[in-house]
Amino acid sequence: MLQAGMKAPQFTLMNEAGEKISLSDFAGKKVVVYFYPKDNTPGCTRQACAFAAAYEDFRQMDVTVIGISKDSQRSHSNFIRKYALPFLLLSDPELEAIQAYDVWKEKKLYGKVSMGVVRTTYVIDEDGIIEKVFEKAKPDTNAAEILSYLKGE
Repeated sequence: MLQAGMKAPQFTLMNEAGEKISLSDFAGKKVVVYFYPKDNTPGCTRQACAFAAAYEDFRQMDVTVIGISKDSQRSHSNFIRKYALPFLLLSDPELEAIQAYDVWKEKKLYGKVSMGVVRTTYVIDEDGIIEKVFEKAKPDTNAAEILSYLKGE
């Protein structure tokens, strides 16, 4: 698992509109990158909606929010439209960023073992250094925890 103080791995992924977005595009800005398993699932929807509800607070602090999953651009487009999500969602079907950020892990559900994205959020500082890692983030409280951390509460 990546840790605070490490250089954040660079990535270039497509947004829902097919535009290439790179972490380096946000040099000089604080960035929250959250990895989640799948669009339109109950937990991921609650997490995205919580980030959307808190988005104005992030914007006022000049913090960019980026969600990444292995879903397609089309899936992201529908997810954004359905829930009026105001932040970036990037598609990582090849698992490039997902593996670089070490969030592709073995998961167990009802005794069945499979590989998948472990919900994790990284706060990356203005110099591209990982400032804080929120492992096993909870969908309902992740956005609020990050806001509290950024506000120094």
